[in-house]
Amino acid sequence: MTAETIEIPDYIAGTWDIDPVHSHVGFVARHLMVSKVRGNFTKVGGQIITADNPLESSAAATIDMTSFNTGNEQRDGDVKGENFLDVASHPTMTYRTTGIRQDGEVIIADGELTIKGITRPVELAVEVNGFGPDPYGGTRAGLSAIGEINRTDWGITANMALPTGGVVVGEKIQLVIEVEASLKTQ
Repeated sequence: MTAETIEIPDYIAGTWDIDPVHSHVGFVARHLMVSKVRGNFTKVGGQIITADNPLESSAAATIDMTSFNTGNEQRDGDVKGENFLDVASHPTMTYRTTGIRQDGEVIIADGELTIKGITRPVELAVEVNGFGPDPYGGTRAGLSAIGEINRTDWGITANMALPTGGVVVGEKIQLVIEVEASLKTQ
């Protein structure tokens, strides 16, 4: 029996370092049941290993939780505090793939996300944006990924009820990720 494989244009197998300057780990959360707040973590690092068979590839990332940013200092301070992310006790979040598979036309990265010392499975739908040379003699890869988590699965349960029903912060958090990585040279 042959292993399943997929074709990706201009695909390059190798080990890639995530470029933190050109990558984005973002999130979207419902606020007051009427709008959405967007933010990101500004410090991310990690590595992607693209195997000869793309479905045997892997990735691992570490996100600095102190870099949480929504553009509002007071809100950022609250979320970094003990009631939410507790970054003083848990300064990093990690994600590592446990498998790559194709579901119809979509590539799915199955993985484990660790927040506040709690590890849970998380699926990310991945779009391969491309592989190619950069202007400095190196090679770059670009990927986009989206997913959704329930923050209570990681013990992030703080909330406040609204007088009209509902809560201040929704439980579902949408993940929006853009990764640019550079091919390591031997």
